[in-house]
Amino acid sequence: MNQTEKQPIWTQGFISIFLSNFFIFLAFYGLLTSLPIYVVNDLGRSSVDGGLIVTIFLLSAIFVRPFSGKLLQDFGKKRMLMISMILFTICSFMYLWIDNYALLLVLRFVHGIWFSIATTATGAIAADIVPMKRRGEGLGYFVMSTNFAVVCGPFLALTLLQYTSFTTLFFIFASFITIGVLFTAFCKVKEVTRTAPVEKKRLQLQDLLDGKALPIALVGSLVAFTYSSVLSFISMYANELKLLDAASYFFVVFAVVMIVSRPFSGRLFDTKGPNIVIYPALGFFMVGLLLLSITSTTFMFLLAGAFIGLGYGTIVPCFQTLAVQSTEHNRSAHATATFFTLFDSGIAAGSFVLGIVAAQLGYETLYLLAGLFLIIALFMYKFVQNRKKISASAVEIKESSL
Repeated sequence: MNQTEKQPIWTQGFISIFLSNFFIFLAFYGLLTSLPIYVVNDLGRSSVDGGLIVTIFLLSAIFVRPFSGKLLQDFGKKRMLMISMILFTICSFMYLWIDNYALLLVLRFVHGIWFSIATTATGAIAADIVPMKRRGEGLGYFVMSTNFAVVCGPFLALTLLQYTSFTTLFFIFASFITIGVLFTAFCKVKEVTRTAPVEKKRLQLQDLLDGKALPIALVGSLVAFTYSSVLSFISMYANELKLLDAASYFFVVFAVVMIVSRPFSGRLFDTKGPNIVIYPALGFFMVGLLLLSITSTTFMFLLAGAFIGLGYGTIVPCFQTLAVQSTEHNRSAHATATFFTLFDSGIAAGSFVLGIVAAQLGYETLYLLAGLFLIIALFMYKFVQNRKKISASAVEIKESSL
């Protein structure tokens, strides 16, 4: 225990990668919130075109994500992070000059490519930097950089639009990414050196995805599918309930509860194992969604945000940690890419499918069904963990018989 306590998490490298990731997602969520408004109001397009601006970014990120792990392994995590961050920054500045919708779609697609590589790199580097025995706690803290951005990005974008033009807003977010590049430069990464030249061979599935991380990543995609109901529709639901003022505080409550609970959940994960954290977290997430389905007051709306923050905010870093822990250390980039490929796919699929549910049945039914859907995720997680135990027992029996 003393040895574990001597291994710090908040080193200079960890802080640098934490802030790099924060600025990436700050720009991502800021543009995610503001660009549909820009497309409709300034470019005179339809709301469907505004939604496509978001969708095409996610589609390019999902398409490139499986290749990100191999790129990081072949060319180095720090080098690929710097390259992708610089190109991500250039794309961010290009919004200042593009006022044609077709060109904007092309820019969003290209922007999504560098976002995918950069975020895979930051996650893999964070997994390598944190001490092995404190990985659950360390990655829990790292994911907070994304959660902070979930709150700050939309809040900053919507606040700036009340006082400035879209041109100024685009410049501010591009400047934030530039700051992120500077923090990336200060991050020291210990790359895995190859002892022998690698033979050229045909690209295989294992070069893109990690099979050992796939089971928990599949469970993560179910959670992401459910969370898309919050990410995509919470503001529209609040508007329908005439609680739009409370909507801006929903993610604030979400973040505060998550920040308070994160140190405890991370330590429990490392000392007592994942189950003692993940099962209650799934329960809290479910309660939050069910509360949304029956809410009619600001208090209940924000209380739902607290439960969702406690649940979902705990589940994601735990699943990411399990994905990284499931494979070899030198394949952390592949495990990270696998996890986020399925996670992004879950959000994209959920936004589409649950949008149809909301249109046909209403938001109350949407959140009721989303809450109940988590039961499937719970049993899938239980199945994956039981299978993992059986495999571990079989290996132990085999080793003891030798």
